[in-house]
Amino acid sequence: MRALIQRVSGASVTIDEKKVGEISEGLVILLGVTHDDNDKDVDYLAEKCINLRIFRDDEDRMNRSLLDVNGEALIVSQFTLYGDTRKGRRPSFIDAALPDHAIPLYENFIKAVKNRGITVETGEFGADMSVDIKNHGPVTLMVESKK
Repeated sequence: MRALIQRVSGASVTIDEKKVGEISEGLVILLGVTHDDNDKDVDYLAEKCINLRIFRDDEDRMNRSLLDVNGEALIVSQFTLYGDTRKGRRPSFIDAALPDHAIPLYENFIKAVKNRGITVETGEFGADMSVDIKNHGPVTLMVESKK
């Protein structure tokens, strides 16, 4: 499981010209699922994302977590995180899990983040979405459940 996380001062997701999710300070978490991911990957990644110390403290150091700043999370499914661009010019997505495997894990990830006390907004799995991200810093990190 992979999460591309961005520290944001605000973000929203729109589907068919309707805003379906919006957050202020927090994290945008673009989530990709692969074939052998399971609930252990969900728990590891949820815990890692909300506890990463990437928010500034009073001394302007990245020393606070999403929990510490009472931030919010916008979680968006992103199968292209498992795109392989090493061969040719068209990415291969064979490492991305099919919806029957990915959807339950995506939903479990959302629940896992919520259960840790974070306000969560989401996109819609498989939808054509427009994501507006105000990356703060900028700070962007890839977090993976497996090496």
